[in-house]
Amino acid sequence: MVGLTQSRLALLAGAAGVALFSGMDATMKSLSLQYGVYNAMFWRMSFGIAIIGLLYLSRRPTPPSTQTLKLHVKRGVITLVMASLFFWGLTQIPLAQAVGLSFIAPIITLFLAAWLINEPIAPNDYIASVIALAGVGLLLFEELAKFQTQSLWGSGAVLLSAVMYAYSLILQRQQALIAQPLEISFYQTLVTFIGLAVLAPWWAEPLPSVRAGTLAATAASLAIGALICFSYAYRHAVTASLVTLEYTAFVWAAALGWILFKEAVSAHTLAGTLLIVAACVFQIRGVRSRAPQE
Repeated sequence: MVGLTQSRLALLAGAAGVALFSGMDATMKSLSLQYGVYNAMFWRMSFGIAIIGLLYLSRRPTPPSTQTLKLHVKRGVITLVMASLFFWGLTQIPLAQAVGLSFIAPIITLFLAAWLINEPIAPNDYIASVIALAGVGLLLFEELAKFQTQSLWGSGAVLLSAVMYAYSLILQRQQALIAQPLEISFYQTLVTFIGLAVLAPWWAEPLPSVRAGTLAATAASLAIGALICFSYAYRHAVTASLVTLEYTAFVWAAALGWILFKEAVSAHTLAGTLLIVAACVFQIRGVRSRAPQE
C-alpha cells in the first residue's frame, strides 16, 4: 500500500511539474520577447538562486560527493545550453509548436541510452522513430512552405534543445537515485546561474520595471517548483511511467499561447504533435512489454 501511494504521488508530482514548467515557458517567452533571451534567463536565475539557496542552505546540508557533484555540474551545463536554445526558439515560433517539437525527446532518449549505456533497441523502437520523424515533418511543414528563415532557425533551435533535453533525462534519472530533490534543484540552478553570470559584465541590463522583476521572480519560482516535483517523481517512479505525462504540456502550451500571445493552434501543429505522441506511446508500450524478459 505504501508503494502504491508513493507511485501515485510520483505521478501527481510529475504532472504538477509539467504544469509548472509550462507556466514558466510562457512567462519566459514574455520576458524574452520584451527584454531579450539572455536578460530573461539571467534575471530568472538570479531570483532562482536566491530562492533555492535559502531553501537548501537553511537545512545545513552535507556537501555532495565528488562523483555526485560532477553529475550536478554536467546536468547544469547541459541545462544552460538547452534552455538558451529553447527560449530563443520560443521567440521565433508559437509556444504550442515549440512544445510539440520538443516531444521528440523521448525517442531521442531511447537512442542515446543505447549509445551511452548499451541498452538494446527493439524493432518497435525503429518504427516509433519513423512515426515521430513524420510528426516533426508535419510540424515543420508550414515553416518550410512559407520558407521564413527566422521560423526555420527557431524550429531548429527547439529540435537541438530537444536532443539535449533527452540527454538531460538520462542524467536526471541518475541524479534522482543518489541525491535529494532540493540538492538537485540547488546545484542545477547554481551551475546555470554561474554560466550566465560570466557574461553579465557585457550583456546584463538592469530590470526596467517592477513588472519585469515580477515576471522574472514568477518564472524562477515556477521553475524551482517544477524541478522539485520532477526530482521527487523520478526518485519514486521509472522514466517510462513518467514520460507520457510530458504530453500534457501541449494542452498547457496551446491554452497559454492562445490566452497570452493570441497564438492559434494550426491543423499541422496538432497533427504533427499527435504523431509524435503516438510514436512515443508506441515505443514506451514496447519497453514495458519486454521489460520482464530483460
